[in-house]
Amino acid sequence: MQGTMGFTFDSYEVGDFFDEMWSAPGVVRGHYQELLTRIGELGGDELRRRTQLASQTFLEQGVTFTVYSDNEGTERIMPFDPIPRIIPASEWEHLERGLTQRITALNLFLKDIYHEQRIVKEGVVPREVVESAKHFRPEMVGYDVPGDVYIHICGTDLIRDRNGDYFVLEDNGRCPSGVSYVLENREVMKRVFPRLFSKQKVRPVGHYGQELLNVLRFVAPRNCPNPAEPTVVLLTPGIFNSAYFEHSFLARSMGIEIVVGADLVVKDDVVFMKTTKGLKRVDVIYRRMDDDFLDSEVFRKDSVLGVPGIMRAYRNGNVNLANAVGTGIADDKVMYYFVPKMVKFYLGEEPLLPNVPTYLSMFEADRKYILDHIPELVIKSANESGGYGMLIGPHATKDEHEKFRQAILADPRNYVAQPTISLSRSPSVCDGAIEGRHIDLRPYILSGEKITIIPGGLTRVAMRKGSLVVNSSQGGGSKDTWIVEAE
Repeated sequence: MQGTMGFTFDSYEVGDFFDEMWSAPGVVRGHYQELLTRIGELGGDELRRRTQLASQTFLEQGVTFTVYSDNEGTERIMPFDPIPRIIPASEWEHLERGLTQRITALNLFLKDIYHEQRIVKEGVVPREVVESAKHFRPEMVGYDVPGDVYIHICGTDLIRDRNGDYFVLEDNGRCPSGVSYVLENREVMKRVFPRLFSKQKVRPVGHYGQELLNVLRFVAPRNCPNPAEPTVVLLTPGIFNSAYFEHSFLARSMGIEIVVGADLVVKDDVVFMKTTKGLKRVDVIYRRMDDDFLDSEVFRKDSVLGVPGIMRAYRNGNVNLANAVGTGIADDKVMYYFVPKMVKFYLGEEPLLPNVPTYLSMFEADRKYILDHIPELVIKSANESGGYGMLIGPHATKDEHEKFRQAILADPRNYVAQPTISLSRSPSVCDGAIEGRHIDLRPYILSGEKITIIPGGLTRVAMRKGSLVVNSSQGGGSKDTWIVEAE
């Protein structure tokens, strides 16, 4: 295989996985041929130098995230892999259709579940699943959100199996993070590897900030005094939040103010922002905090992060929140099981992107299967994220198996299980060599006047050899994702 000294494909192992770049040992996929040629032209020393330059660029620009459990220092840069993941346009168009179908069904489900609950009455989703969901918000029942859009920004995680078929792993509809890395990865790639783009028709991603602002403006509340130009702000928990870099990055890219709860005040059920010139009315809030912390009058009484009274302003049509309060029920990993049924129920269509086969421990037959096969399964808590609350059976100890067994028996509603999927692999620069690492893909879907999907999304990389955990909080990294037009 063509390569470079120190960074060579000569000893690259395709393995018993779907490899994004190689269809077989020595056989490169057509849409990767140009990349292979360019890497060969760079030479090993130059590729190493540019890889180091990319990491240094992230550090200097403060592209970091916070790991709260890290006792050695919380600020880290996201490990960056310079070998892009390439998806041909024809393949991407299928993903776009499937993601559009899915976000449409999820928004219809949320409207239904907070209004007529037809899907419950007709027995498609059990009532106990809804009413026991941690993030179901009775406060939203009967409230009409602007434009009937509940999930304005969604990050849906996709994986590929051994055959290269795509599956939806989960939907992130509360406060999906990571899109700043998509935009920064692209800028760094263009700066550090400019010639890699010279003969490739890579779809741009830099318009995301404007598209997001368009969505937020479109969903201005019904009592907005100037619906053509609503005042939009981004609400952050503050500088110590793990995704604060992204919050400030997105506010800058949209040209809007970033605020903390103390910067806002509610008067006469209207939200105002404190400025040096006095109070300024706020119409739309892109909030990057969970429901629990939004309003101490309604949710957690001890929260000092949110804005007391904001729910009154929201329900009276004087401000809109993106994503809507109550969207977390769609993130519940038990509710995920029912999304293909939602697609059929609301749209009368077969899902274009299937779920990973999933077992619910709340169902007796499924629970028996799970308990009998713990060493073979991936088991997840219904409302954890970031790689936490999860057991990868084949890689866990007997003590860990037993811990999850007891947890399932104690709270069957809180656990789901899935077969261990052999995630696709992509060539990655690791410790001075090019080796295969497992990856997933998080496209970002914007839902407003229309549905827009950023071309590509965030490819996350399990940087540890053999690991299936791609989350940044668990040591994962990322790489640029190219959607390449056909010649």
